[in-house]
Amino acid sequence: MGNPANLFTTVQRGMSAQMVRMNAATSNLANAGSVSGSEQGAYRPIRPVFAAEIDRATGLSSVRVAAVTPQDTSPIRRHDPDDPLADADGYVWEAPVDEAGEMVEIMESARHYQNLVEALQTAKQLMLDTMRSS
Repeated sequence: MGNPANLFTTVQRGMSAQMVRMNAATSNLANAGSVSGSEQGAYRPIRPVFAAEIDRATGLSSVRVAAVTPQDTSPIRRHDPDDPLADADGYVWEAPVDEAGEMVEIMESARHYQNLVEALQTAKQLMLDTMRSS
């Protein structure tokens, strides 16, 4: 099975990556509908960028978060002259967050996280069973 520490490290890194993914999606969801008085000041959805890491000694591959970057999406210009943030022409800039898409992102990351937890529990149980039968 290889070194158990490597297995646990690999799973832990995957779990950490899924938590960053989930946190980014929840941040996007929390900022849905937020407005700004300028296009530059409007919230842009963020996404983590993952990178593969390979342990040269074991050949095990894991993941790390290389960066968390804003998406290249334009804010939505909306006419709302009653908003205190409106510009001289009565426009505000709304965050371009797809709420349904963010919910899917949260559900997928939660599912991946749970799969990793189950893999970790299975590996732990197999090691305990092996130790008991020795």
